[in-house]
Formats: sequence, C-alpha cells, structure tokens
Amino acid sequence: MSKLVLIDGNAILHRAYHALPPLTTKRGEPINAVYGLISMLLRVIQDLKPTHIAVCFDRKEPTFRHEAFKEYQAQRPTMDKELSGQFEKAKETITVMNIPIFEKAGYEADDLLGSIAEQGQRAKDKEQRIDETIIVTGDRDILQLVNAKVKVFLPVRGLSEGKLFGVEEVKEKMGVDPNQIIDYKALVGDQSDNYKGVPGIGHKTAIKLIGEYGSFEKIYKNLDSVSKQTKEKLEKGKTDGEISLKLAGIVRDVPLDADFGKMAKWCVDSHEVLDLFADFGFRTLTKRVKEVGKSIVSENQMKLI
Repeated sequence: MSKLVLIDGNAILHRAYHALPPLTTKRGEPINAVYGLISMLLRVIQDLKPTHIAVCFDRKEPTFRHEAFKEYQAQRPTMDKELSGQFEKAKETITVMNIPIFEKAGYEADDLLGSIAEQGQRAKDKEQRIDETIIVTGDRDILQLVNAKVKVFLPVRGLSEGKLFGVEEVKEKMGVDPNQIIDYKALVGDQSDNYKGVPGIGHKTAIKLIGEYGSFEKIYKNLDSVSKQTKEKLEKGKTDGEISLKLAGIVRDVPLDADFGKMAKWCVDSHEVLDLFADFGFRTLTKRVKEVGKSIVSENQMKLI
C-alpha cells in the first residue's frame, strides 16, 4: 500500500524554532529549526512508515489571498533573522535526502499540500496513485483537507508529541465536518490570518448554524429561520463573511508537476546526508538517521521473505 507523507515545511520550521533551545553550527549559525524539522521527519518515517515523502514551502511573494484582501496576515510580525536564515539550510538538507520540494509563486504551502494530496487520490495511473496521505503540519487550517484517504498529523507540546486526525477526530475537535471548516471560519474569522468573519458570530453560534443548515451559503438562504439578533448580525456582516470564505478555502487544483515516482526515492542515510549532518554538528541526529536507515532496510528485506 502506498502512503504519502507531506510535510508543511514553513509550519514545522516555525514550530521547531520556538520550541527548541538555541543551537548553532561550528560557525555560529542558528540551526535549531532545521534540527527540529529533521528530527520530526525521522520520527514520522519511523512511526508512519511512508513509501513517499515530499515537503512544501511558502514563497516570499504575495499570494492570491494578499491580492484579494490587503489586510491578509498584515498583522504578523517580521520573521526573526535567526529563523529566516535557516530556510535555505532546511531545503539543502531535504534536497540531499532526495525528497522533492514544492513551492509556487502566488500560493501558500497549504494550497500545494492540498493539490498534491488531491492529485495522489485521483491519479489514473496505478503507479502514481496514492492509497493514503498524511499531512504533517502545525496549522489547523489543514484539517479541512481530511477525508477517508487523507489524515493530518498535528504536533502538540512543541515537537515531543503529536496526534493523528481523521474525520472523526476533526469533528470532535472542531465541532464540524472537515469540509465544513471553511464555512465555520467564514463565520468566526481567523485572528492569525487577520480576517474577521461575520462580526458578532462566535464559536457556539457558528457550530449551531452549520449544524442546522450545513454551509455558509445555506445559512444565508435561511435567514428568516434564525433569531432576529443573529439575522441582523449575518445581514450586516455578509460581505466580511464572503471575503472570509474565499480566504479560508485551500486550493486543491494548483498546477503542479507532482511526480509521485520521485517522491518514493528518498534516502535519509546517504554519505551526503551524513557529511551535511557533520557540518551542522548534528551528532544525535546522525545516530538516529543511521538507525532509521537500518530499520528501513530490515523492513524491506522482511517484505521479500
């Protein structure tokens, strides 16, 4: 069975940078975020046993969301130099492991994750088709992609623990189905991304409305059925809600050359990887990567018996 692990490079690097203590190379360059990302990658390989791996990153250029809504993410502080300087090292490490990297101007990593997952599910060629996809991220927006063949792994407590979300886990966590998360966010907004949803509509009201009517669109088709106070809020905030709906949805048809064959050719314990780890001073990860490499060889040998 083919199992694809997609890693949200930006989200995991950010989380690692803030979760781990400072760490530098022998040249004094910050490296803790890279350490955390690779540590998470090795854990994912050991625990989830993927056949295919790819990593997605944001680009620096504005996305279509910024073009549509100038205030999108405008409140976010500038990234620390100690973190921004680690992105190229992270990409260098991933590349040396022969893991494909995806990034595309105008889109966020979320959109690439959603599009690759969609391509894998719908591929007509059996060699390209993916049976199960697990997305590793710290961004709960990705939960909207969960379905029968797509799960999301969210780290908790820094990087030390994590939880795998299927459809039922999402419903328990969010109070709505995965495909209703964009309707929920259209109503309540997203403080992190700086869009407000429908002012005055909070979590409980949003869950109730979606539970009764199913979607943002159907809620507005049934305004005469809601309370007077709620109706007034919905009417007054309709434009904000519609903008939020567009911003919340992850694009799943970004034009990408997602070659799943290349995603199956990763190798975490090559001489090039070990040399790079030595340069970064990753002694503990060097030991771990060798253990992971041996376990993969053993598992592959068992499959041949």
